[in-house]
Amino acid sequence: MVGAPRYEAVIGLEVHAQLLTKTKIFCACPTRFGAGANTQVCPVCLGLPGSLPVLNEHAVALAIRAALALNLTVEPRSIFARKNYFYPDLPKGYQISQYAEPLARNGWMEIGDRGAGASVGPASGATAGAPRRIRIHRLHLEEDAGKSFHPEGGGDESLIDLNRCGVPLIEIVTEPDLRTPRGAGEYVERLKEILEFTEVCDGNMEEGSLRCDVNVSVRPAGATALGVKTEIKNLNSIKGVVAGLEAEIARQTRVLAGGGAVVQETLLWDARREVAVPMRSKEEAHDYRYFPEPDLPPLVVTPAEIERARRSLPELPAARRARLVAAFGLTPYDAGVLTATRALADYYEAAVAAYDPAKGAAAAKRVANWVQGEVLRLLKDGNRDIGAFRVAPSGIADLLRLLDAGEVSNLAAKGVLAEMDAKGICARAAMEAGGHRQISDEGVLREAVRRVIAENPDPVAQVRAGKEKTFAFLVGQVMKATRGTANPALATKILREGIGKS
Repeated sequence: MVGAPRYEAVIGLEVHAQLLTKTKIFCACPTRFGAGANTQVCPVCLGLPGSLPVLNEHAVALAIRAALALNLTVEPRSIFARKNYFYPDLPKGYQISQYAEPLARNGWMEIGDRGAGASVGPASGATAGAPRRIRIHRLHLEEDAGKSFHPEGGGDESLIDLNRCGVPLIEIVTEPDLRTPRGAGEYVERLKEILEFTEVCDGNMEEGSLRCDVNVSVRPAGATALGVKTEIKNLNSIKGVVAGLEAEIARQTRVLAGGGAVVQETLLWDARREVAVPMRSKEEAHDYRYFPEPDLPPLVVTPAEIERARRSLPELPAARRARLVAAFGLTPYDAGVLTATRALADYYEAAVAAYDPAKGAAAAKRVANWVQGEVLRLLKDGNRDIGAFRVAPSGIADLLRLLDAGEVSNLAAKGVLAEMDAKGICARAAMEAGGHRQISDEGVLREAVRRVIAENPDPVAQVRAGKEKTFAFLVGQVMKATRGTANPALATKILREGIGKS
């Protein structure tokens, strides 16, 4: 419609990350995922009378490490508070969290610096190579609640598993700096990378280790006042973050364009139907009746503790990407793929070091092609991560040296790598066992070419008539006949001779 108002979204995120501790934040119960329902509980996490919380020191150290990685200022003194609300999976009737005085404030994280390497696309206002800074309002510690679930075929029955009660979390809250669903998805993806690199959180969204609540409002483009916001709770995948925001922005836009008013409310995302379902009216802070937790003293963080956490930080993903581009001559895309996880980046750099560092950028690029190509393909096919790959970085280097020596063709080398992974054997053993050694014997290749020419008279006639594209097909038939082991250059030469093309 000509003259119709245009709208823009304003998005803020609240990400809950489970800390990589073996025990809960205020008791010694384990945090292991997948245990039988209500088997990892005690009087403290169940809130039984007379039980008292004791703060997990390692959880604090991990939270400080995360805050520093996200450029937040760690406060020397923070306060735990009781967040009061009634829900069946909250046995105490309150959650121990932080509110008025959180652990850390005023940080930032950049998105958009990976260009085409970002899997969800650039954020609004960011272009390839032009990072955009997203401000982080606060990071605080809190305990998780339990979990309600509805068994299939159980009718109206609801069950409660309190194993997650007291699991240590950090909540990371952005300022309303995001404008697009894809930008929000990239923010979550990049945050997940940082938390995994620093070994603060395993980032497993399917198991609930990383969950996201999104706040979104829509306003006329160019306006400065914020619109009425809604919140979508417990999005457990990056795809869900993007899809949930797209659906809710579209809904709010339709409401405003039709002259209606958006109602402030909390929504639940139904991933199967791809709709946000109203859950309850949106709470304000005063609805939770926060007050200081009487059973915990103020959390005091010393400069020495902050410095210890700073020294524990690894090279962060953005810095590592930049170094791989500068030192190895990789493209931003390649560097982005290879730093998707810290383990993958470590594997890649170890393979480069084992192959031939003296070859510099050429060696680094060659290893990069194999790691992000065949290695990641094998991992994807087996639904594994690099930790389950049975080929050591030195194995990749050995395979590339076989290629360099002409002992195996590029096509056959893919089969060699698959056998190395499947059997846990070295490159040379896999080459010999699988019959992948490159054929450079002219007599053997002439016989293979003779058979291909005899079996493909029409393509041969097309090549003789000048249809050069068909020649590639015949080369492929020779490679197929030799199970990918023919020396490509020699096979091509003999084939041209055989069909009378010099």
